[in-house]
Amino acid sequence: MSKTTVKDVSMEPDSEHPAPGPRTAGGSRALALLLVICGAAGLLAAWVITIDKQKILEGKLSGKTFTPSCSINPIISCGSVMESKQASVFGFPNPMLGLAAYAVVICVGMSLLGRARFPRWYWLTFNAGTLFGVCFVTWLQFQSLYRINALCLWCSLAWVATLTLFWYVTSFTIRNDFLPAPRAVKSFLAEFTWVLPVTHTGVIAMLILTRWGSSLWA
Repeated sequence: MSKTTVKDVSMEPDSEHPAPGPRTAGGSRALALLLVICGAAGLLAAWVITIDKQKILEGKLSGKTFTPSCSINPIISCGSVMESKQASVFGFPNPMLGLAAYAVVICVGMSLLGRARFPRWYWLTFNAGTLFGVCFVTWLQFQSLYRINALCLWCSLAWVATLTLFWYVTSFTIRNDFLPAPRAVKSFLAEFTWVLPVTHTGVIAMLILTRWGSSLWA
């Protein structure tokens, strides 16, 4: 008795007769892990800042002064940043936004680890979220360096996590033709995406050193 093997082609593209509906894409394991790690780093930073902010408020109510552990000197002073008006841009503490946003990032990363695939609109929406995040932290960086005149180490961790997410997600959407870009750009991103977040982080570090120099750790 012969055995007939039925090939399941539902998951394979047909070059002559492409399947109807929008194309979907799943990220690599490396991208999935990067999302989970960056999301966890940002979530940790937002969580610590939220707790310290609550302790500062509780201290004021009880007539005491709470100093966050990351307040090392007048420059590296998380407390000064947390008590600034810029720390509640939307009417509530900024870390609350981070708690929700970074949790979403972790969920997307875990879904990709489970080999989930998402349509173009999903990736573009996710990319738009990372763009909003990097624009927001860029504004916060300016405020921290030139208006508040203090630096929060936990905020800095969230900055690096956010800009890393932005560059890698943008690279993914471009390389998968979800965003239009010249072939040269795609070729560069296929090999050197890592250059973008490293350079971006380096620029921020240089701005910090230029602003405060040797007095940063004094």
